[in-house]
Amino acid sequence: MKLINKISQILAAVLGVASVVLFFVPFANITTNGTVASPVGFQLAWGANLSVGDTAVNMAMSAHILFVFLITVIAALMSIFAFKSKGLRYGSSAFALGSAIYMWVIALSKDTKFIDVRPLKKVTEVAHTNIVLILAIVMLLFAVFAIAYLFIDDYLEVKASKDKKTIWRRFVLFLRDNKSEVKKIVWPNLRDVIKNTVTVLVMCLIIGALIWAIDFGLGKLLELILGA
Repeated sequence: MKLINKISQILAAVLGVASVVLFFVPFANITTNGTVASPVGFQLAWGANLSVGDTAVNMAMSAHILFVFLITVIAALMSIFAFKSKGLRYGSSAFALGSAIYMWVIALSKDTKFIDVRPLKKVTEVAHTNIVLILAIVMLLFAVFAIAYLFIDDYLEVKASKDKKTIWRRFVLFLRDNKSEVKKIVWPNLRDVIKNTVTVLVMCLIIGALIWAIDFGLGKLLELILGA
């Protein structure tokens, strides 16, 4: 089990780095004026300059690809530094899973949905390269091994300690504690809800009217000063 745990940790780190590297490989083939440009994922994410024939075009930033790139970098760094600090394995698993899901959304969506080609003229075709699908697969494997390392390592720690509980057990206890706390909540009746709602609405109207009056008065005062 310890060997499987160590292999999972190493593979998670390697796949995390590979995921980041694949962002520097052509993501799409954009055909415009008979010329094919192949921007890498990093260029699409940050909106870097793209050479289309003899013309340099400043591509628009893709917030979606940028978001995936950033959380992938964070997940990869956490998986690497988890060799020194095991607490980072939680963040690595969460970020890896989130980035993998988002990347699959991009890979399975229409090619033009996450690639802004408006700066280019006479675009006839936009198509993802195979790298997009490969990256989605690599990121999914990254998330799988990161989560596997998290649970296996936690199991080994619980096995070595009599007091510590597994992640799943701690999660169940957390839900039970919250359930008991929810039962202590005293919910207001309908009359109190209506009364409090009316009070809030009235106060909003009063404060809104006060702000409007101050704004109107200051506006008129400014007109008098400028007019003088």
